[in-house]
Amino acid sequence: MTTSLRLDRLIGRQVLTANNRSLGRLEECRVARRGSAWVVTEWVIGPTGLFERLGLGARLLLGTVNGRSFLARWDQLDLTNPDRPRLTCAVEDLRRV
Repeated sequence: MTTSLRLDRLIGRQVLTANNRSLGRLEECRVARRGSAWVVTEWVIGPTGLFERLGLGARLLLGTVNGRSFLARWDQLDLTNPDRPRLTCAVEDLRRV
């Protein structure tokens, strides 16, 4: 099954945990080419993703924010409702960046 979503509907949205707490904003995605399509492999939640999107210049000006951001695999985020992305796993299962 193929699902298409507009990234502009997702980027900047608050990501909720299973108990409805805010984890951070969905700031960036990482993609890979599979045949003729591009597929999301990871989602970056938190300020590190914003720095990735803005480029290295912002990180140099504002410094690093280690430990406040998370990487979620594509299958660790429920995007059934794109306005309210939600984790499908525990926060402890995410990788910190």
